[in-house]
Parts: sequence; C-alpha cells; structure tokens
Amino acid sequence: MVRKAAVPTASNGSYLQGQPNGRLPSLDSGQPAQEQKVVLKKKVTLLRGISIIIGTIIGAGIFISPKGILKNTGSVGMSLTVWTVCGILSLFGALCYAELGTCIKKSGGHYTYILEAFGPLPAFVRVWVELLIIRPAATAVISLAFGRYILEPFFMQCEIPELAIKLITAVGITLVMVLNSTSVSWSARIQIFLTFCKLVAILIIIVPGVIQLIKGETRHFKNAFAGNDASIMGLPLAFYSGMYAYSGWFYLNFVTEEVENPEKNIPLAICISMIIVTVGYVLTNVAYFTTISAGELLLSKAVAVTFAERLMGNFSLAVPVFVALSCFGSMNGGIFAVSRMFFVASREGHLPEILSMIHVRKHTPLPAVIVLHPLTMIMLFNGDLYSLLNFLSFARWLFIGLVVAGLIYLRYKRPDMPRPFKVPLFIPALFSFTCLFMVALSLYSDPVNTGIGFAITLTGVPAYYLFIVWDKKPKWFRKLL
Repeated sequence: MVRKAAVPTASNGSYLQGQPNGRLPSLDSGQPAQEQKVVLKKKVTLLRGISIIIGTIIGAGIFISPKGILKNTGSVGMSLTVWTVCGILSLFGALCYAELGTCIKKSGGHYTYILEAFGPLPAFVRVWVELLIIRPAATAVISLAFGRYILEPFFMQCEIPELAIKLITAVGITLVMVLNSTSVSWSARIQIFLTFCKLVAILIIIVPGVIQLIKGETRHFKNAFAGNDASIMGLPLAFYSGMYAYSGWFYLNFVTEEVENPEKNIPLAICISMIIVTVGYVLTNVAYFTTISAGELLLSKAVAVTFAERLMGNFSLAVPVFVALSCFGSMNGGIFAVSRMFFVASREGHLPEILSMIHVRKHTPLPAVIVLHPLTMIMLFNGDLYSLLNFLSFARWLFIGLVVAGLIYLRYKRPDMPRPFKVPLFIPALFSFTCLFMVALSLYSDPVNTGIGFAITLTGVPAYYLFIVWDKKPKWFRKLL
C-alpha cells in the first residue's frame, strides 16, 4: 500500500486540503493560488491545553455515580486506593504520551503513533472503530447526561420524559458541532470557562467534606478496609471504572500541530492537569464518605446530588447545573480533539479525502467535525449505547497499551529521533503491561461482551483491504467512494 501524500490544493470555494507540516500561510502574501496552503493555526496555549485535558477528563462520572469502583473493591479504603493508583497509572500513561507528542509533532494521537510504530493496518483499524462506534457512542452517552441534568431543575417533582432528554441532548450535540466548526478560539475559550466551572463544582464538594472531617465525621473511615473482600475478577473491573474516569489525558496529543511550543507546553499541560485531576478525584471521594456510607453510596443514583442535599439544603439545586456544564465541557473537548484524528487519517489516505479539508476563513477542519453529527444522532435515538461502550471499552485500552508499547519499540527502532522530553523506560513498560493485562483479564472475566467488541474491532481488517489496499475497484465502486 502506498500512503497518499498531502499536496497543496488550490480552490475557489471555501476549503483547501490541510497540510502536515504545520507552517502557516499568509493569505495576503501575494503567493500564487496554486502555492497557498491552508493549515490549522497554532492557537492552543498552555492554559488552553490544560483546559482541554481537565475539561475532557472530568465529566459526569465523578458527580453522578462513582460506585463502580466501590462495588468491585468491597470497601471504602480499597476504593480510595484504586482511585489513587488509577490516577498514578494515568499520569504514567500521560507522561508516555508527552514523550510521543514532543518527538512526533503530528496531530492524531493514537492513530498517528500506531502508524509511525507499527504501520498502516493497525492504525486504520484504530480510526475505523473510533469513527464508526466508539466516538459516536461515547459522545451520545455523555450528551445524554448533559440533557438529563440540564433539565433536572425543571422536573424536581416528577420523572423527566425520555423524549425531552433526547431532544435537548440533540440540541447540545448540534451546538457543540457548530461551535467547533465555527471557531477554534471560541471553542477553546468556552472550554476554559467550562473547566473553571468543573473545578468550582469539585470544590463545592471538597470544601464541605474537609469541614466535616475537621468536625470529626470519620465514622465511615473506621475499619476502612473491612467489608466484602475484593475478588480477583472484581479488581480489573474496578480498574476499568477508574481508568475510564481518568480517560482524556491523551486528547492534547490529538491537536499537537495546533499547540504553541509543543516541546514545552505538552509535558507541562499533561503534568499539571493530571496532578489537579488526581488530587481532586481522591478528595472528592473522601468528601463523599464523610457524609454518605458505602451502602448509601451504592444505592444513590447521583452521589453528588445526595451529598449536596444533606449538607447544603436549597443550594443543592445548583449541582445538576454544574454537572450539565461539566458534561458539555467533555463533549466540547472530545469533539475538538477527535476530529483531528479523522483529519489526519484522511490526510494519510485512510479516510475520504474531504475530511482533510480546512475552511479557508475559519481555519477549522469542518468536514472532520460534522462527520460525527449524523453518526452520533443515530446512536442517540436508535443505539444501545451502554452495550456498545461495554463491547468496546477493552478496544480503547488495547490500542493505548499498543501505543505505549510502540514508544518502547521506537526507542530501539529509531534511537536517533529527537526526544525533547524523555521518560524512564520502566514507566512505559509498567503502563503498557497494565493495559494489556487488563485487556487479557477482561477476555477471561467477561468473554461475551469482550468477544463481541473484539469481533467488531476485527471488521477493520477486511475494511482496510477493501477500501485502502484494493486498487482495481470497479468504476461504480470508486464513484460511490
């Protein structure tokens, strides 16, 4: 297979093909039209990078139902230990991505690093599954949480109609798509504001929790490791829940070409973000247990709301609003980042060429953004979202483990590659082993769902040979493509 090289494309319309070299053109420089290049501008500063990571990691889970870890660990102490360990492991993974982002200065995240280390087939399979299933389903799930909690203050005395949730969710998804298609700067500014709202929401929980500790409310921490013993099958599920709650630390690597001074800002943004999120998550869970017992937490549908109702009275009405804003921030950050993966995959010839087009005036990858809209809407109104996410949660960690293993491979395959930021070798070794071990254990503990996810992932292999490798396609098939 020959990878398609991106070439400058002149156009009289609104789009030009994006370029991989990261150089900015001057639209009024007097260059001939044939030589002009339209690229994504470097508008992601350190603060915007931090807001992308924090704003995407912190979604609804920490506020609504962090009971997956408690259920599978069996005790308060063990659940807090898993939250802490998952934060440290996520930091290790993030540091590995920081090295990859500073030595491979291309956007695209997982896709780009797998392509560089292992070639086009596994890279195509990764972007195939992301485009068709993972991203639309994940966006629909977090958007449904947004729709539910934005309507919560209006339906305090009754159940929220499912149709109303889906309709307001569809409006939210469309708004995020329009925002990311219109302006990179405004999308980044709103992300900063929403990240601030998330941190305020976490502080609203942590501060009363600390006050409770000062008052001596520690009864739920006595014999913290007593309770149901964690099974060998429960621990990987607990780690899955924890790593899912921290997932999002890799999104800055999807927009590497748009980051100012990436050698400095990518590692800084990743380290600052992960420390803030890990400390915030652990303290939030400690705060919950100052007021709510383990049994009550397992029964609660929305832990943050239950916590707020007990300590804050009428002010608890603000919590659903903060949860909705938190979900909107995750939607915005996820769409902003993942659209760049599709943009880069199109530039490499693995997706339709239109997805590598950039709007001339707005400098946004508009086609790569809006391609998700119809797929997400189909998932929202017709898909069994949670089953799809269960099927494919293993695929995410399989490919992340593969990316970090690729870092080790590149150390030996390309030792002379410039590495402005370099992590000790034990960090990628430990992280990739943990990811691949969790994937293998999930195949054993939940063979049905994981097997279905594995089969869905494997559909990318025939798709690769059909759409990419097969050169002698009939004319009607070429026209269709």
